[in-house]
Amino acid sequence: MKSTHLGRLLPVVLLAVSVPGLSADDAAQKANIVYTDPANVDEDYYFQGEYRGWQRSQPSHRSSRSVGLQVISRGEGNFEAVKYYDGLPGAGWRQDARYLLSGSRQADIVTFPGEQYDIVIEGDQALIYAADGRLAGEMQKVYRVSPTLGASPPPGAIVLFEGTPTDRFRNPKLTNDGLLLAGTETTDAYADFLLHGEFRIPYKPFARGQARGNSGFYLQRRYEIQVLDSFGLEGKFNECGALYKTRSPDVNMCLPPLQWQTYDIDFTAARFDDAGNKVSDARLTVWHNGVVIHDDIAIPNKTGAGKPEGPEAIPTLLQDHGNPVVYQNIWLLPKDGGAPARQWVRSLEQIPPVPVYTRTPPWPVTLHIGD
Repeated sequence: MKSTHLGRLLPVVLLAVSVPGLSADDAAQKANIVYTDPANVDEDYYFQGEYRGWQRSQPSHRSSRSVGLQVISRGEGNFEAVKYYDGLPGAGWRQDARYLLSGSRQADIVTFPGEQYDIVIEGDQALIYAADGRLAGEMQKVYRVSPTLGASPPPGAIVLFEGTPTDRFRNPKLTNDGLLLAGTETTDAYADFLLHGEFRIPYKPFARGQARGNSGFYLQRRYEIQVLDSFGLEGKFNECGALYKTRSPDVNMCLPPLQWQTYDIDFTAARFDDAGNKVSDARLTVWHNGVVIHDDIAIPNKTGAGKPEGPEAIPTLLQDHGNPVVYQNIWLLPKDGGAPARQWVRSLEQIPPVPVYTRTPPWPVTLHIGD
């Protein structure tokens, strides 16, 4: 059972292994199982992802309510899921509650038992059953796509990477089909800029925490916007979208692994006087998959293992943390360019905060966040 609605996923295999019969003592070995090709994954992968639909607390249609579900593979037929009322993160969910579920796969069916409702996933459909056996809801699998995925560089932009070797990155390493691997930095330094970058996180069903697709956009090698497989998690200060260990994202907009994601970053460097004293903090706005997750925030100091703050601009790093995270379509627009920078920010600000979903057969559908 393989979905054909995987958006713009490009196949690339760096490591994809199958290790049958491993005991519980082999957890460390399992954690190293990593898939980088959406056409070469385990059976659990196709149940992982996002679902959206309706649920009724009573038999009457009047009790209908929008509901969303994010399903996370944990390996060997085990799953976790997060249920949201009013929609998915960035698409209707009001961040008042997250309902955590555990489930398992038997053949081609995944079941999440609950105190009040059970959820059964078969194919691209998730059915919700009340305790009395009544069909209480239905959800369909959806694939959300960032509205800035594939964005063309505006006038005045510096193209850092577009799929071919470039002198804009230091010692870049590419996959066989032309994707940029983490572990390189810009050859030039930039002070105030807008940065567009697209990244894809590998699928590591047995890995946990910081071992699950770790990388990051290290702005000026001082301030890290974390890249991590945080799909379905809370969105803590060390997870995807976080200003690492400094500020959590306002909403966790991480999509499932092996789907392309975008960061659009508006960065203003810290300012220093002639004596080298900082007179104003660096500032940051970040759109993750088209949704604002940091809104003109002050950055009080370097993050994590970043370089110390200073008046000089230094290169920006795509951090290598031992995971095959890949990048494409990276460009930078210096803010001293004036009108083009203002126009690009204005276009980002005009993305609707909650997309409109149209239930048009056949399901599943690809949804552009912000449409």
